[in-house]
Amino acid sequence: MLIDSFNREIDYLRISVTKQCNFRCQYCMPNTPLDFHEESVGLDKILNFVKICIDNGVKKIRVTGGEPLLRPDLSKFLHDIKSYKPEIDLAITTNAFLLHKYVDSLHDAGLRRINVSLDSLKPERIALISKVNALPSILKSLELASKKDFIIKLNMVPLQGINDDEIGDMLHFAMEHNFTLRYIEYMENLSASSNIKGFKSNEILEKLKKDFLISYEEKEKKGPAKIYTATNLESKLVSEFGIISPHDDDFCKSCNRIRLTAKGVLCPCLYYQDSVDLKDALESEDGEKLDSLLKKAIKDKPEKNLWSEDDISARAFYETGG
Repeated sequence: MLIDSFNREIDYLRISVTKQCNFRCQYCMPNTPLDFHEESVGLDKILNFVKICIDNGVKKIRVTGGEPLLRPDLSKFLHDIKSYKPEIDLAITTNAFLLHKYVDSLHDAGLRRINVSLDSLKPERIALISKVNALPSILKSLELASKKDFIIKLNMVPLQGINDDEIGDMLHFAMEHNFTLRYIEYMENLSASSNIKGFKSNEILEKLKKDFLISYEEKEKKGPAKIYTATNLESKLVSEFGIISPHDDDFCKSCNRIRLTAKGVLCPCLYYQDSVDLKDALESEDGEKLDSLLKKAIKDKPEKNLWSEDDISARAFYETGG
């Protein structure tokens, strides 16, 4: 079991398997060249570290990017994790543009949970945000994944003047298709466009109250999202949704995660610059060194993040998986 200096059990590992992405979203990496060079560690090497994490008590693993489906060996990597620990809680986060091609192989690998970044239901807005005419492929992927009985969660980043009039529409869409929805406050970072502005949680809730009865019941936090219940005022459909507010320190108290980048850097906190370089130990497959460095990262995990209203992150979120 991994316990940090603030008595938090760390049992959740996020792995960014690539910082490459086929989108150039305004809130992430709009000005990054399509052909930028990446030095990523082989997934077979990362698998060795994953096994060490599991042996130390990690129970949940989320694979992210960039866009993880750009790694052609992703399904095998997921299969190997599931083979080592069948009961592991395994998920991926994807933009779903390529997902329709891999639905079967991902399902065969043992994957059952998928998070999909979806910021609009209008093709021209997806193109505006991501610089790709992607909506038809995303919707096709969601349809095929639903038929395979994947548990699907949607992530939406509301942006002022771009998709803010779809905040309620997205919840309608999630309800109708039995998806779970998370609204994510835009996280300021130096890699993003300087021309965008997001919404705070209270502003999101005010927009939703036009079409839904919203209620909140204080529960034990198991993740960064604050969970609400929405009742559609017309259809009476009921669904839970969440809002992730990165400027709120509350989720730090129960933070249970660490992040590994594709370059082999272990980040104890998304919004904290200190990290532990595992690359040499990963490449040499030095199990004892990896175990030691993992425990050092847990020991060094900060009490809380460094978000502030006036601060902008220098860390590129596409490198750490957000």
